[in-house]
Amino acid sequence: MKLIIQIPALNEEGTIAETLAALPKSMPGFEVIEVLLIDDGSTDDTVDIARTAGVDHVLSMGTNMGLARAFAAGLEEAIRLGADVIVNTDADNQYCADDIPALVRPIVDNEAQIVVGARPIKENESFSPLKKQLQSLGSWVVRRASGSDIPDAPSGFRAYSREAAARLCVLTTYTYTLETIIQAGRKRIPMTSVPVRVNKVERPSRLFRSMGGYIRRSIATILRVFVLYAPLRFFLMLAGVTALPALVVIARFLWFVANGDGAGHVQSLVLAGALMAMIFFAVGVLADLIAANRTLLEDNRSRDLLRNEGAPRTDRRRIRVIKD
Repeated sequence: MKLIIQIPALNEEGTIAETLAALPKSMPGFEVIEVLLIDDGSTDDTVDIARTAGVDHVLSMGTNMGLARAFAAGLEEAIRLGADVIVNTDADNQYCADDIPALVRPIVDNEAQIVVGARPIKENESFSPLKKQLQSLGSWVVRRASGSDIPDAPSGFRAYSREAAARLCVLTTYTYTLETIIQAGRKRIPMTSVPVRVNKVERPSRLFRSMGGYIRRSIATILRVFVLYAPLRFFLMLAGVTALPALVVIARFLWFVANGDGAGHVQSLVLAGALMAMIFFAVGVLADLIAANRTLLEDNRSRDLLRNEGAPRTDRRRIRVIKD
């Protein structure tokens, strides 16, 4: 079996050598271990340092495309390079590389196709009490939206089987962590979680400038993915919300009618509420049909990715292979 460890990186010249040095060179169950660096438009010496450190492959995005796009491009490239299992880790050496064997074990043992490393959030001194509470709340929301039991949804320390990686289709440009869990849950891809350790990271995260901005973008991502993968349920809930006031008004109107005073009592409001519920229901049905068509397209994409293993990359417009 072949393991590829992918590392999205943006201006990580200060930590990339340490991150690469910590990665395992051999592991039970794998004959080949290779490292793929995804350069997301770095303007420092990240790529040169990684080459000197002996990285096997470097995939250049050409310009800064965002973490989610870099992650998705890395999965596609790892599949093309013949990976059986793909591990994603951060370039800032946040995650303990010694836990990679534990991370991939459920996949090797055919117990899951996606494994998410659960960080010791409560014991992590670099997390403020507010951040710990928000992390817990966000993970709970993702569990509800995905139907999974992943305790640390924002964790980027993950392992994917090649089949699971091919089935994922990242649509956001901000972060892949929440979207891929919800998407995998909706696609019934088996997932599990294992506890992992973290290293101390001195610099602040580059993913978000403020906690408020991170919360807003995370909420938007969760809602968008939920609508994409459960549109009928979402619009039926909206239809129910609008139908409930209409039913109350209808009951009130019927009360007046029963008492001989039905003239001029909010008939237009009743009609408006009923029509609004019907509109949401109709939109939900249409969205569900569109979602079914998108599922077929994603299945075709998955089969193409798995079929094109080892094929040379032909799309040079946005992604460029520097070293292969």
